[in-house]
Order: sequence, then structure tokens, then C-alpha cells
Amino acid sequence: MTDFLNKEVLILGGLGFIGSSLAHRLHSLGARVTLVDSMLSNYGGNMANIDPIKDAVRINFADIRDHHSLNRLVRDKDIIYSVAGQTSHIDSMKDPMTDLDINCRSQLSILECCREQNPEVRLVYASTRQIYGKPQYLPVDEKHPVVPVDVNGINKLAAEMYYSLYSKVYGIPCVSLRLTNTYGPRQHLSGNTQGFAGIFIRKAIDGEKVQIFGSGNQLRDFNYIDDVVDAFLLASEIDSPGGIYNLGASSNYSLLDFTEILGTLCNFELETVPFPADHETIDIGDYYADYSRFQSSTGWDPQIGLEEGLERTIDYFKARKAQYWNAP
Repeated sequence: MTDFLNKEVLILGGLGFIGSSLAHRLHSLGARVTLVDSMLSNYGGNMANIDPIKDAVRINFADIRDHHSLNRLVRDKDIIYSVAGQTSHIDSMKDPMTDLDINCRSQLSILECCREQNPEVRLVYASTRQIYGKPQYLPVDEKHPVVPVDVNGINKLAAEMYYSLYSKVYGIPCVSLRLTNTYGPRQHLSGNTQGFAGIFIRKAIDGEKVQIFGSGNQLRDFNYIDDVVDAFLLASEIDSPGGIYNLGASSNYSLLDFTEILGTLCNFELETVPFPADHETIDIGDYYADYSRFQSSTGWDPQIGLEEGLERTIDYFKARKAQYWNAP
């Protein structure tokens, strides 16, 4: 893996779940880390995420929609991890213009700043499995048609294409990772729009009823945050212009399987209910990825299984409820 000692690293969305986890790892590897976060309500930014390293990293409270701030921040950086974004599929349908602004227009602005100020910088962009829409075959590989079922997926796909274009036309080294269900310590658990895993984990810890929409037999793959951080670090070494890669896992689980494992760690009631109309129209059914392309390029292979990962996650949050349950 790349020697990160004394590397200048910028993390956009650095106080959120993935960004702060990257910050902890990069700091331990000797990188000089700058975090950028707007701290928008319900987007996951939380100072508690970096409490152990808050005096060892630089923090800039700025919005990635602010071109002027980005123009200055990207200068002299060796690597930029672009993990800021609006991640709620439901919210993207209720407020599509904000999703467009954050997940598409802002990503183009980041690339323009890099083209103007720092075209040698390496960029790693956090994309999503959601761009595929309803799978036409399983496991889903990178050749699968992309037919997003919501505004979020469309904007993330457009951003991906911008990263690939700027890599090929301007020579900016860019890699996009299509994330699946990432979970673990520092995950955003407040609210009910940031994905089912966080909602289920919070409710399980609180002993509240967990509701599964549909039969519960929908299949998913899961990545523990430490494995995702490994993937981001490895992605910064890839030289393929505009490369796009799936992340995934060697095993897949139904939602009922997921809650069964949670049930060994927490006491709660489980209920299956019909899909609400706004969820049913954008549900993708079964999904799990073929990540062999990324594996063959980097050697990446997830190490933390779902049982161990959920146990670590539950232990982390049980000890820190005051810092996360009502986080802004």
C-alpha cells in the first residue's frame, strides 16, 4: 500500500461516517490530514467522530458547493477523498434540486478546482450501488446496465461520469468506488432516511420495534467500515484513468438474516410490514455485487464478516449513545 507518511490529504465530508474513519486511519499512517465539512443538519457530520484526533488534524468548516473555498483547499494536496454527499434516496425524491446541487454540480466544481489549481492530485470518489437500479442479473458487475430508480442514483451517476471524463481528458487521476451497504462505528444513526442498516442498529440498541418493509427476504451485501477504508486507500494507488469499481462482500444476507444477527446482540421486537408507497417505487429488490475487478486490481478482500462487524458496531454505540443519538 502507498506510503502515506507526510502526504497532504484532503477529505471532503471529513466529519461524517466514512470521512472521519479515513481520517483516523490516515493519521495513524502519518499523513497530514485536512477535513472539510459543512456540518449540515442530518448529513452525518459529528465532531465526536474525530474526538481522539481532533488536535492532530486540520478542520475547515466549508460547503463543497462553495467554489471559492474549494479553489483554495485543493491546492498542494497529494490525495483528495470526495466522500461528501446527500445519501438519502427518499430525500432525493422529495428535494431533487438539493440533491442535484450536492451530488452533481458540486462534484463538477471540485473537478474544475483541481483542473485549475492541482491537476496532479489523486481523486477517489464515493459513488453508490444505487446507480444500477433494479438488478437484471446477480451478482452485479461493472458491465451491468445502469438504470437508476431515483434522483440520487441519477446524480451520482452523472458525477461518476464527470470524474471519468476529467481523468481521460485532463489527466487528473480519478477513481470511483461504487459502495454497497457500509456500516460500523461513527455511522450516522439519527433520523430515518439514511439507510436501513443504521435505523435497524439504533432501534435494536434502544429495544424498539424494528420494521422490515416487504417479506424481509431481500438480499444485500454488507461492508464493515474498516474494509471500506482499506478500499479507499488502495484506490488512491490505481493508475487506470477514470476507473470505476464495485465494492462488495463474499457473502450476502437477507434483511431477516441481518436482524437475526442483531437479535443475538440486542433485545427487540421484529415486524414485517407492507412497503410504504414512496419506498416501494424506488426499492431495487435483491442486490449483491461482483467486486472481482477491484480485487484483481488491488488485492482488496473484505476481512470483517457481518457477525463480527455488527458486534463491534453495537459495542461502539452502546458506549456513546449521548454523542450520536441526537447528533445534529
